[in-house]
Amino acid sequence: MKFHLDAKTFMAPKAWGARDIAEIEGASVRLHWTDQPYIWHVNDGSEVFVVLDGAVDMHYRDGAGEKVQRLAAGDIMSAQAGDEHLAHPVGAARILVVEKKGSV
Repeated sequence: MKFHLDAKTFMAPKAWGARDIAEIEGASVRLHWTDQPYIWHVNDGSEVFVVLDGAVDMHYRDGAGEKVQRLAAGDIMSAQAGDEHLAHPVGAARILVVEKKGSV
């Protein structure tokens, strides 16, 4: 085991700061801390988003327009390549993200 990290106490010096946890066959696993929304973006590969602490409003767009799904601690959401989305924390949140290495 390389290291142990207490995710509930992890903080970054700025919003969406991250700690690299692992790289698995071209995918990065990162723990993020944030208290600010990200930007609207489209990943070039699939992404798995796990809320570990706090809550996040995940905004996403499909053919019917913009939708919002509230994610609480323990909730998981996945986005496929080409899905337009924006993560907006409700207060501070800690999120585990698994995605193609180098993805936005």
